Amino acid sequence: MALIPIYTSRGDAEAFLDYPYLFNHNGDWIGWVTPSRDVYSVIGHYVGYLTNDPRILRKRATFTLKPRLRPPAPPKKVYPPATIPLAPMMSELAGNVTDVLLDEPERLHAIDSGELREDLN
Repeated sequence: MALIPIYTSRGDAEAFLDYPYLFNHNGDWIGWVTPSRDVYSVIGHYVGYLTNDPRILRKRATFTLKPRLRPPAPPKKVYPPATIPLAPMMSELAGNVTDVLLDEPERLHAIDSGELREDLN
């Protein structure tokens, strides 16, 4: 299956989807997507939602927090393509929505990095 580039609002491909897994430019696992298009980090924290653009967006103020989910089994490492198609035309973001890959990329980190990772104890 071909990797689907996930873009920022600026049009840069910052992640890749091999459903349900999300990967960064190095091919490291950074999250996953549920059937309802919710995006979670590798440690099970809610990150946002996947749009049709495709982008990962998140509401700035969340009144109801989504529960932490148990991550699926880690996937095999993938190798992102050398060339990536240009981003499609994207709709403007509402004032209450933020682009996760552009404004909060630390929410999607590899299993062995990031400030939200589990302690090693």
